[in-house]
Amino acid sequence: MSQKFQVSGMSCDHCAGLVKGAVETIDPSAQVTVDLESGHVDVVSEHPRQDIIAAIENAGYRAA
Repeated sequence: MSQKFQVSGMSCDHCAGLVKGAVETIDPSAQVTVDLESGHVDVVSEHPRQDIIAAIENAGYRAA
């Protein structure tokens, strides 16, 4: 299922990579697309939304 998140605190490609890696840690098969300019992160995964938010926040970013 496709899920959209607003992530704050990302400012560069390294940040985007950390967010993508955090999601892939809990779901290696997830498709993650990060748009730095808007702060949007699109995730295709069957994992619950709260698990994905927790993974992003554990990486040091705010997700909603």
